[in-house]
Amino acid sequence: MSAQQLSPELLAALHDGLVIPAHPLALDENRKLDEKHQRALTRYYIASGAGGIAVGVHSTQFEIRDPEHGLLETVLRMAAEEVDRAKLDRPFIKVAGVCGGTEQAVSEAQTALAFGYDAALLSMGGLSGWSEADILKRTEQIAAIMPVIGFYLQPSVGGRIFTYSFWRAFADIPNVVAIKMAPFNRYQTIDVVRAVCYSERRNEIALYTGNDDNIVADLLTTYRFQVDGKIVEKPIVGGLLGHWAVWTQKAVELLEEIKSVRGVGVISKEWLTRNIQVTDSNAAFFDPANYFEGCIPGIHEVLRRQGLLQGTWCLNPDEKLSPGQSEEIDRVYEQYPHLHDDAFVAAHLEKWLSNG
Repeated sequence: MSAQQLSPELLAALHDGLVIPAHPLALDENRKLDEKHQRALTRYYIASGAGGIAVGVHSTQFEIRDPEHGLLETVLRMAAEEVDRAKLDRPFIKVAGVCGGTEQAVSEAQTALAFGYDAALLSMGGLSGWSEADILKRTEQIAAIMPVIGFYLQPSVGGRIFTYSFWRAFADIPNVVAIKMAPFNRYQTIDVVRAVCYSERRNEIALYTGNDDNIVADLLTTYRFQVDGKIVEKPIVGGLLGHWAVWTQKAVELLEEIKSVRGVGVISKEWLTRNIQVTDSNAAFFDPANYFEGCIPGIHEVLRRQGLLQGTWCLNPDEKLSPGQSEEIDRVYEQYPHLHDDAFVAAHLEKWLSNG
């Protein structure tokens, strides 16, 4: 069976640049799936103008795969149903998180394909004992099933450092359509972009930021390298971000504004200020002060305040807001009112929470 390919419309949209929120998991006070709010979240992202969603990823909680929960197929199905129900007249990419060893990853990719997902965000986490060659072989096997979005995850939350040579070989794998860079490290981000620029597939791979500490600057930067005597340029066109799971409507506005100024010879220094404002907000949500321990509850707290979630509960009861994190969220709300979309959510929440 030949591998699934992205449609020309989705491929064009992916390269133009999309807001792709990493979809959270809605739970009730008993830590059971809250279907009403889970569906409302998907409706929120669609209505916000996002260009896709990523489901079954870190923000959806990896524990959904544990036998005692068994929620992976359920959350994939529910999100796909809501996208189908919306009957969108614009491209919208459904991305499924895929992780684990080769056997598990192949199984998850096949499940995602069965639910109509367009691409797999392939996690490199949990493979610390694997060689880079082994991980490349695993990638080839998933790419033989469906389009792959690579994922450079920072070590502090379970990722690992990869060499430039790894990314150079990764970029050459057919059906790798994008790479999400989230090492939270400029040196390692440059490794990925340079590797893609040196690949003959450079124009087939879209670059996406997952660097929550540098979102705006990433999206404004064009990388330039001399490759075999020729200048090659490559931008980071969009974001696949846990940060964009909140205040999503404003994130869509932000990316559209950035697109309008890309290519302009001189970028206003105000953009550097905006970059820090977004990063400061992210610090409140993602809790780097406590080594990101409160990152998922932090996202939940913003959504809870807006009424999109009932609480901040996670499948792992040890995951909760860090001391002082709620106050930090209060602070960024007060300091950056232009970044939140509370009014938009309030205007539509009742409709999103309805069964219709």
